[in-house]
Amino acid sequence: MSEPKTPDIWAIGNAYEPYVGRWSRLVAATFLDWLAIPPDRRWLDVGCGTGVVTQTILQRANPHRVVGIDQSEGFITYARHRAHDGRAMFRAGDAMDLHLESASFDCVVSGLALNFMADQDRALSEMRRVGRPGATVALYVWDYSGDMQMMRYFWDAVVALNPGARALDEGTRFRDCQPDPLRKMFARAGLQAVAVEPIVVPTVFKNFTDYWSPFLGGQGPAPGYCVSLAEKDRNVLRERLRTSLPTAPDGSIPLKARAWAIKGTK
Repeated sequence: MSEPKTPDIWAIGNAYEPYVGRWSRLVAATFLDWLAIPPDRRWLDVGCGTGVVTQTILQRANPHRVVGIDQSEGFITYARHRAHDGRAMFRAGDAMDLHLESASFDCVVSGLALNFMADQDRALSEMRRVGRPGATVALYVWDYSGDMQMMRYFWDAVVALNPGARALDEGTRFRDCQPDPLRKMFARAGLQAVAVEPIVVPTVFKNFTDYWSPFLGGQGPAPGYCVSLAEKDRNVLRERLRTSLPTAPDGSIPLKARAWAIKGTK
């Protein structure tokens, strides 16, 4: 198979949602329950993407205000159109330079974004800076090298067909998405009372088409790799996945997704 090098593309909300947006919503709900932030607080959602975490905050945390920031104008537009709540505001911005007043939020969170930030320590420093004294800073990331099974099956199949693509595997690229590296990052940022929690959600696909189609949307590393392949190589990958995925008698594909959640206090 060919060995294309693909950028991480995050811009089209309608393509992101069927890929991981629907599963991130399940994680976000458990994540917020774990944080247990009192109502009427000011929240910042860094790397808000399509607004998954912001919407969950609005639904479950009864916030005073939520600000969502993302570098993708396409995602910001998508999030604005779906929020329908005057307590939410979205703006384009850089996680490494938030351009927000220091000590202005009670809770600063991020969902599935830290590993895509060019300077993670600087991003965490910014998240801490904009939190008030005693603020919670928290985030979650996929367990790319372990039990984020949707992606793990994909990359295992890719590498079996093309060992040269191993460097593109998110499990290889994002080794910091594990408890110990995350704890060390939070400690370097000066956060206290750091705690890490696994969050596991079911990711059941109706059939193989339901699993495969999101990889054709081009949003993110795995779909980006998939659509960069020549058609014949993509067909070979599709058939290898079809035979390797666990399939129930009704044709559904029962997988699970694990995320690592981490929180600390300013």
